Parts: sequence; C-alpha cells; structure tokens
Amino acid sequence: MVFGNLGMDSGTGVAFTRDPSSGARGVYGDYLQNAQGEDVVAGIRNTLALTELERLDKASYDQLMDIMTTLENHYRDLCDIEFTIERGKLWMLQTRVGKRTAAAAFTVACQLVDEGLIDMDEALQRVTGAQLANLMFPRFDRDAEKELLTTGMNASPGAAVGAVVFDSPTAVRRAKAGEKVLLVRRETNPDDLDGMIAAEGVLTSRGGRTSHAAVVARGMGKTAVCGAEELEVDVKARKLTDSRGREVSEGDVLSIDGTNGEVYLGEVPVVASPVMAYFEGSTGLAENDDLVAAVDRIMRHADAARRLRVRVNADTGEDCTTARTFGAEGVGLCRTEHMFLGERRELVETLVLAETQDEREKALAALLPLQIEDFTAIYRAMEGLPVTIRLLDPPLHEFLPDLTDLSVEVAVARERGELTEEKEELLASVRRLHEENPMLGLRGVRLGIAVPGLYAMQVRAITRAAAAVAAEGVAVLPEIMVPLVGTVQELQAVAAEIADVVAEPESLVDGRSVEHQIGTMIELPRAALVAAQIAEIAQFFSFGTNDLTQTTWGFSRDDVESSFFSDYLETGIFGVSPFESLDTEGVGELVEIASWRGREVRHDLKLGICGEHGGDPDSVHFFHRAGLDYVSCSPFRIPVARLEAGRAATASGDAG
Repeated sequence: MVFGNLGMDSGTGVAFTRDPSSGARGVYGDYLQNAQGEDVVAGIRNTLALTELERLDKASYDQLMDIMTTLENHYRDLCDIEFTIERGKLWMLQTRVGKRTAAAAFTVACQLVDEGLIDMDEALQRVTGAQLANLMFPRFDRDAEKELLTTGMNASPGAAVGAVVFDSPTAVRRAKAGEKVLLVRRETNPDDLDGMIAAEGVLTSRGGRTSHAAVVARGMGKTAVCGAEELEVDVKARKLTDSRGREVSEGDVLSIDGTNGEVYLGEVPVVASPVMAYFEGSTGLAENDDLVAAVDRIMRHADAARRLRVRVNADTGEDCTTARTFGAEGVGLCRTEHMFLGERRELVETLVLAETQDEREKALAALLPLQIEDFTAIYRAMEGLPVTIRLLDPPLHEFLPDLTDLSVEVAVARERGELTEEKEELLASVRRLHEENPMLGLRGVRLGIAVPGLYAMQVRAITRAAAAVAAEGVAVLPEIMVPLVGTVQELQAVAAEIADVVAEPESLVDGRSVEHQIGTMIELPRAALVAAQIAEIAQFFSFGTNDLTQTTWGFSRDDVESSFFSDYLETGIFGVSPFESLDTEGVGELVEIASWRGREVRHDLKLGICGEHGGDPDSVHFFHRAGLDYVSCSPFRIPVARLEAGRAATASGDAG
C-alpha cells in the first residue's frame, strides 16, 4: 500500500498516453496533491492538469513520461494509467488499454501505423462500424444546456430539432413552408412515408429498433427515437404528455438524439458531421481535417481488403445517386411496391380490384409508362453497375382501403340514403380480398401469378427502359428478382413469362435482348431447403432476411416489437433482436444451406443479401464467412458495411 496523502510532496493522478477524446498526441490527465486515488475520481476536489506535475515534481514527471512511452510501445495502444507519488517517489498502480471516443479510435489507429507500432490490417481491426456510424451523424453541442423530457430507444443515430407535428400531411405542408418539423406518432406505417421524408426526425411512443419507423428512418438517414413509452401521444388533441404531466402541443419545439434515445424540450444546438460531408463528396476535407484523413485512410484499406461487394437498397434515381457517393457498387434491392405509395397507390388498388380483363389492361397500361420512367432514372444513376429489381411484392393491406373504415363509411352512407353502387361493390371486393395475416397471404410471386399481366408489365418496363438507356450508350445490367418463391414451379412460370417479354421488339437493342439475369429472393424456409431445385432456374439468390426471420421464427416484426420483445430482451431470452442482428444459429443456418445447395447445382450462382441485416456489423461478418458475394443495405449504412466487410476479410486472413 502506498499513500498519496502524506503531504504536499505526495499525490495521485490519472494519465492517458493520448487524448481519449480526440486522439491528439500530448500529455492528458489529472493530478491531485496530498490525496488518494478515490479523491480524483470522486470529483470532490478540483484537480490540476497533469502538465502541472512537471512544475511541482519534475523528477517524478519525467519518470512518468518515460514509463508512459514504454507502456504505449509495449501494448501498442492508447493506455490509461493510475499512479501515486509518496513523498517524492513514483509508484505505478495499474494500466489498461484506454477507452476512447469514436473520433479518437480512428485517429489513434492511424497514428500508431505511422509510428510503426501496428500495420493497416491491425488499424482496421481497431475501429468498428458502430464507431463510424457514430461519426457520420450530426450531434448536439455537448456544452449546451438541455432539459430532458424522456428517453426512448436509439433507433436511428443523429440529432434533430423541429416543431412537433402529429400527422404526415401537416409535416409535408409545414416543411414546404420552410419550417423544420419532427413527426411524432404512436407508431408509423407506410402511409407516413411522405411525412417522414419531410421531417427532420421521427419520434414514436411505440416500437423498437426494428419497427417500421426505425427501419425507414435508418434507410433515409433520418434521426429517430422509438418506443418512448412514457409519452402519451394524443393525435386528435394534437399534443403529447409525459409521465410527469408535462404537455407538448403541436408547434412546440423538441430535440431528439437518435444516438442515445434522449428527447429534450426546446431547441438544442446541433453540430454538423465533417465525416458525413466527406462521404457526401465534399473535397479537401481529408487534407485539412485529421479525423476525416484517418477515416479516409482506413476506408481505402477496407475497400482494398474486402471480398464482399456492397450494394444499396434504393427505389429512386435520387437515392441511387446518393448511394454512389457513399460507395455503392450496384442496387441489391429495388422495391417496386415503394414506387406506388402516396399518389400512385390508387393505380395498384385499381389493378388488384379489377374484375375484368379490360379493367386490368387499362390499369396495367397506366402503370407501364410510370415504371419505365422509374427504371430509366435508376439505370442512369447506376451506369455500368448491376441493378436488382424485385417484382411487385405488396402486402395487400397496404394498397387497399381499410376494411373497418370502409365498412363504417358504407354503413353511414346506407343510413343516410347516400350509398352508391360503386361504393358497395368496392366493399364487397375488399371483403373478398381481406386477409387475416397479409404478410403471409396474396403477395409476391403469388400475386404475380394470380393477377395475369402484372409481372409481364413490370418486366416490359424493366427491359424497355434498359433498351432505351442502352441506346444512349449507357451500360445497363438489370437483374430481375421474383419474390417469395417457395417452389421451383412458381419460378418456372414467371421465368417463361419473362422470356416472352424480353423477346418483344421494343425490348431489343440492335436486334438482341438486353443482357439480364433472372433470380429469386430466398425469404421462406422452404425455399432455402429446396434451393437446389430453384437454382436450376435462378441465376442469383438474394436473401430477404427480414421476411426469412419472420417466417423462421413465426412472428410478425411489427406485432412483436410492440408486445413481448421488450420482455424477451430484458429477461435475456434475446441478447439482441433477431431483426437487428442476424440469428446465425437459425436463419443463418438456412442461408448457409441454401448457398451450399444452390451452388452445388449452379457453380456461378450469385449470392447476396438485401435485408436490413446487410448493414449490421456482426451480420456482415457472418455473410463473409458464409461465402456470399455481396450485401445490400440502405444508402446511409453503406460506409459501415464497407468497413465491416474489410474487417471481416482481414480478421479471417482472406483479404482481397
């Protein structure tokens, strides 16, 4: 036992070999004369900067500096050191690898490479995708005063400030008027998409990190806090109330921190991210900012090392352009049903409800030019890169009037004597198509077969747009993906239809069909088990791990997030949500089975993954080990996927 409280020639301190906040070289720490170690950490006395020790006891200071250098060279990392001086004699108590901020992690890793202590492979292992994500988002000024309202789940990182609004139309209207808004809902659904796009961020009182609000917000790079259960959201009264009775009305300002899940009253100053500016293409940052220079250097090494390619889940030309700045190497999933949300939704509704061939053909004719326009924009944005387009896969409840609302509307109209035959027929059709579990009903390839001409129209748009763009000299590589296939016969039927459309004169370039591939989305356990049969037709598999997780576990993501998931996480049944990080023992086993059986039949079978897991660090490492060719994720998660793909390759010793 040594004592630092034996007089003014004694003391105790904590030292870091580099700044754990920024990574800057120098002397960092605290010293307290005539004190024991607990006095430093307790904060009951004001400490001196470690540099003051040189003035008070130069011999001990010089000895400490030498030891710090020795320790850092030995451990080849930033060290956290505790020491005591007893009557002028220095005693080292302990050392450990020091904790650091995300910024310091990148900066220190590159410094150690320059000093010859580690190589770039090791530097890549010293940082993580989670740290990179932390650096990409804006944050609140740490020194600003904040009044905490509540804490929810940190669903999508970043900092957002805006006036509270409680519905999407209001969010769109006020945002168009130049106002920054936050969309507050109990939970979001596909109808809220326009409002989420318009808002600075999203706050919900229900749901979790894999709820609709969280998934969509991460895909758009929007800040989101979900599952703030203490908040009572009253949409009709246009207000929210916390557990202490504090009220926030529409138009009042809130600030939400998607990195830690905290919600603050009023406006908190926001600091922009230079790392995000770098990924968005701002020039000169790597030369003038040490942090950006370190990120750039490590990202370049990750890209050179990784075997996994990284694609984007994107549905518009604009999103594709953004994704390319983040390093996307193609489109891994274009969800065509997303092209028909909002104003276009009625077109799909008309198509699904059509009862005659004439009605169906008119609806398809209206959809065709819109689809050609959509695909043309995507091809141009992704020039020379593969584009995987998933044929329409809409859960019908998202594209049909709500049965309950429509029933009430018809009953009221009948009571008033205002019921029209058209409205009555609509209710009959919606009743006929109503499903108790829409996620397992008439969707995917089943809808394509049940609605004649639907997939033919989409393939026609895909190939005609490709032919038009190719004629302009733009390289196009469309990959047509058939969703929810469970048996090879389904894929055979659609593949035959595709072959007929591809041969149509309008789809040809110089008399030849546009180069394309036909594949399927593996999102049912049966599809994984009969992958050998499906591979006889499919040229590629893309694992839809969101639905594959739902169908393997037998639960609906949106339903369980708001019911028993929190109990499962709290009791340790789940360490992490299987929708957030891949269930490698169950769902992962199906991925490996399908990959192996598929490649036994077709050796050049292309394998990818397009679920949200494509941007999750742990999942990316699994996909590397499973031998997949690429992962696909939302635009703003691409840098994280690139980094983790590089880390996976260097960790396993098979860097590219």
